[in-house]
Amino acid sequence: MNPPVTLSAQNLVRHRDHRLVVDNVSLELRRGEVLGLLGHNGAGKSTTLQMLTGALPPQSGQIQVCGFDLLHQPLQAKACIGFLPEHPPLYRDMRVDDFLLFAARLHRIPSAKLAAALELSKQRCGLQEYGKKIIGTLSKGYQQRVGIAQAIIHNPAVVVLDEPTVGLDPAQIRDIRTLIRELGNGSSVILSTHLLNEVESICDRVIILQKGRLIYSGSSAEMLTNGNMEEAFLLITEQSSPETTR
Repeated sequence: MNPPVTLSAQNLVRHRDHRLVVDNVSLELRRGEVLGLLGHNGAGKSTTLQMLTGALPPQSGQIQVCGFDLLHQPLQAKACIGFLPEHPPLYRDMRVDDFLLFAARLHRIPSAKLAAALELSKQRCGLQEYGKKIIGTLSKGYQQRVGIAQAIIHNPAVVVLDEPTVGLDPAQIRDIRTLIRELGNGSSVILSTHLLNEVESICDRVIILQKGRLIYSGSSAEMLTNGNMEEAFLLITEQSSPETTR
């Protein structure tokens, strides 16, 4: 039996400045799955993530999260989502514990459960010894851990990560990738990245956007039948480019 669907998007459309940036995109995410979202710059990845997390409404189409309609039941649907944007809105002058408790209250975690939620998110992100540290004094890698901790403090069914390893050194990248794989054990994860080796090492399934359209959806293993991830990505995008069909 397949794991249950945690997020479903059907026929999403969005324009910006009279330009079509997401064109009839549909996707599905199941529990325990890590889904890689790929595409060149300007492909529509960030706009798609904004719609999936409720930050930007689609102009047409439907999104369901854990069975809740994101447009008509936004509070229930958003309670099932954790989001780490490319530039996390961290309060650099706050201590880690204070910031995470602030995030927990925003997610309406009851007072009686705040301490447990805080400790669990720190444990999952390797922050047990950093609760009293000022966020701005932490390394970029540990600031990213804090960003992920705020995204999962309410134990969401769906975790959305936008370029989570940008600007990190190799050791930090390794640690964050390990954390993402661990998140996929209990939640569903959408990972948007331009690092193809990251997708190859972490993701179960891949979708590729090009000029706002979904041009590929399949398992990572299926992509790798066309060579390594970089070769497969270039082959798929070049075959879908209008210039190659003239």
